[in-house]
Amino acid sequence: MARKALMAAAVLGAALLPTTASAATVLGSDAAACESGGPAIRVTVDGLKDRTGELKLELFPANDADFLKDDRDLIKEGKFFRRVRLPTPPTGPIVLCIRVPTPGPYALLFTHNRDGKNKFNLWQDGAGFPSNVRLGRSRPKLAMARIVVPEGVVSTEIRAQYLRGLGGFGPIKDE
Repeated sequence: MARKALMAAAVLGAALLPTTASAATVLGSDAAACESGGPAIRVTVDGLKDRTGELKLELFPANDADFLKDDRDLIKEGKFFRRVRLPTPPTGPIVLCIRVPTPGPYALLFTHNRDGKNKFNLWQDGAGFPSNVRLGRSRPKLAMARIVVPEGVVSTEIRAQYLRGLGGFGPIKDE
């Protein structure tokens, strides 16, 4: 009986330990927004091809007309746009934060700019969205990127995808 109680306590204790993502340092210029309670999006990224270049989160209005629109056009039209970029950390878990102006729906894009140029290189760079649906060869749809931010901080995981031959974009390893 004492052995069962000890096992139950050990299992419960393990369940209460922080997970790697929650214990990881939040990176990026908006990290304080995730630590202070938001509104913000905490993004755990996995599946990077390598640790080169820079990482970028971009937040768009959640509508088809504005999704993936040039940021200069959005800003000129008085619409919301936000970007967080940082050098790819050489090691450790990748947890990024991007603040939002108010709770509500947004479209979130992650990119891994491997060549260091400020333009997406189809042949080298990676991308991902909160839905983690395989991107393939077609233009990403708003539904892939849509995320609703409540009061506070919402967490999501994004698996990076890279060009994989004729099949288009997909994760490095299929899981």
